[in-house]
Amino acid sequence: MIIDRVTALILLALFSPIVSVVSLIVLVKLGSPIFFKQERPGKDGKLFRLVKFRTMKDVRDQTGKLLSDEKRVTKFGTFLRATSIDELPTLWNVVKGDMVFVGPRPLLPEYLKLYSERQARRHEVKPGITGWAQINGRNAISWEEKFELDIWYVDNRSLLLDCKIILLTLVKVIRREGVNQEGHVTMPFFGGSGEDGENGKS
Repeated sequence: MIIDRVTALILLALFSPIVSVVSLIVLVKLGSPIFFKQERPGKDGKLFRLVKFRTMKDVRDQTGKLLSDEKRVTKFGTFLRATSIDELPTLWNVVKGDMVFVGPRPLLPEYLKLYSERQARRHEVKPGITGWAQINGRNAISWEEKFELDIWYVDNRSLLLDCKIILLTLVKVIRREGVNQEGHVTMPFFGGSGEDGENGKS
């Protein structure tokens, strides 16, 4: 939507001082690169490059394999995630038209082949910076619950609902609710779903 792109451009300009300061701190604390860039599937599964602030160190074991998220995330990175400041660069994805403000969150490309036919419906709309699942548990709920909330949004989306989601997102960010799933710094890897709806093994 053109309104999303124009609003995102205005917000980028307004938040540019914060982006500049956070960029400098990330460079000092985590090093280069400042931004985390990764391909994610958008509408109809089309890939785009998501941009966020880095929140983890590039720490590897003796074989060159990255350590777990728990061992790489820093206190500063945790703060960025909890306050959603790490999402500010993602406004550029909205300006480009890859994303909108409200929609299912863009996940990993590897998940595309693991979705059930129903779960794949989350890609019928553009992904969003926030969404119905984010205000109803964020990362503290299971994958199946998250996907059902995404599908509900696809079937019931409206301007009024989007406004409600944005307002409730601000409340969630202020309260720092649902940032992590219990026992994990981020959501665990989605391993696919069987007919019973339970996570498969990754």
